[in-house]
Amino acid sequence: MIRPVAVTARGYTRRVISQRRATDRVESRRVRFDSITVNHLRIWVLLVLGIAAFGTAGYVVLQGWSIGDALYMTVITLTTVGYKEVGELDQLGRIWTMLLSIAAVGIIFGTVGLVAEGLLAEVASGRREARRMERAVAELRDHFIICGYGRVGSMVAGELVEGGQRVVVVDIRPESLDHARADGLLVVAGDGTSDSVLIEAGVERARGLVTAIDSDANNVYVTLSARALNPTLFIVGRASAVGAEAKVLQAGANRVVSPYTMAGRRIAELAIRPRVADFIDAALSHGELRVSMEEVEVAPGGPLDGRTVGELRDEGIFTLAIVRGESDYEANPSPDRTLKSGESLVVSGSTERLAGLRERV
Repeated sequence: MIRPVAVTARGYTRRVISQRRATDRVESRRVRFDSITVNHLRIWVLLVLGIAAFGTAGYVVLQGWSIGDALYMTVITLTTVGYKEVGELDQLGRIWTMLLSIAAVGIIFGTVGLVAEGLLAEVASGRREARRMERAVAELRDHFIICGYGRVGSMVAGELVEGGQRVVVVDIRPESLDHARADGLLVVAGDGTSDSVLIEAGVERARGLVTAIDSDANNVYVTLSARALNPTLFIVGRASAVGAEAKVLQAGANRVVSPYTMAGRRIAELAIRPRVADFIDAALSHGELRVSMEEVEVAPGGPLDGRTVGELRDEGIFTLAIVRGESDYEANPSPDRTLKSGESLVVSGSTERLAGLRERV
């Protein structure tokens, strides 16, 4: 039972090491590019100062001007301002001025070339887009992190976005990141088992995390890392192999979903109670059905604290169950049942009524 997970872990470890080496090479090239850019800037500054000093010295020697007049003449020549000369220029002075003018043109075009080179290199390397992503992720609060943007992860992200939630995708595969960007999502490139990557994705400020990678060992590692960084984070993990659900739960996940188990249950429900299954799916989805289901919490001192089930019913909101703790359900509560802080409600009603309830709580 454990051996397949161990084999997967070793394979994943080799894959992660390879990806990290590739990432290190990219970062190394970026460091070299930054170093070259800084060196170019230093050379440019030294060149401008050197030409200014050399030109000033030339006017002092050739024309006999003071250092102040010579520096002024050099500056207006190099900047191509073209003010009146300080004094009459002899033949040597004119030749010197022409040489400085040619040097000024070279400096101007050289500056434009350096700036254009830096901008093009920055755009080509994707650093500008990466910085935009980093700023956008840093501003998020109460968002969801999706680790793994495969078939399952992309479906989860789509449902969360349809539900009005903000999503950040974490993946190590470039093709998955490109897919997430094309879907309009914020992305963080890296290994979800790394604390630094999860912190970059805002795990300490997130509302929840879904690890939907196709490796049970990987999902266990992500869960462990995320739980250590944010003890209050709501984590949903994916488990594929038999027995892996217990491992993901032990790692700290609040809920575990097995796609194969869920598919089996779904098929059985459709075979036995097709209309019930279709109605529940429609109520939980974001389609055309105008009746929906929602989960809300009774916050201390909040708008639901101290109210009764009957009062909510009069507003068109029907309480299907009251949840205390993790799995203590009080189904079909009586109308005079008073709601208490710390409880959660499973309610149904029109989409407009539930939207108004979400805004209040």
